[in-house]
Amino acid sequence: MVKFEIVVGSVLGASEYVAEAIKAQLEERKHQVVIHFEPNVDEVNFNNILIVVTSTHGAGDLPDNIQAFQSQLAKRTLNDIPFIVIGLGDSSYDTFCQGAITMEDTLLKGGARRLHPPIHIDVLHHPIPEDEAVIFMQKVLTTL
Repeated sequence: MVKFEIVVGSVLGASEYVAEAIKAQLEERKHQVVIHFEPNVDEVNFNNILIVVTSTHGAGDLPDNIQAFQSQLAKRTLNDIPFIVIGLGDSSYDTFCQGAITMEDTLLKGGARRLHPPIHIDVLHHPIPEDEAVIFMQKVLTTL
């Protein structure tokens, strides 16, 4: 059994649906999962694998609900914390998945360890992003 912490950055709810789908998938495999819809570094157990699921808002910004979390992370040493990033975006914008890129960069700069290259799901081509996220996590789970 592996323990996961899912941190969600969402504006319109798509990232929340993705997080719920991944949680269900992981729990089917008998893993433990906690989802943080209003993430705060003091509430996340960094001894577990961190999964960041975030969309991008505005001109490449993180959603409001995850901005403080990202700022908190940027000030910490993340000593080899294992993480996975799932980004949602619209490829018609030049800031496609910039929120996910920002989160990945913050984690790497802090010393966290990326377990798998991120997935950037284009909602123009995948209108039900949780389907793509579940397929992605199946691949990731085979490498853990």
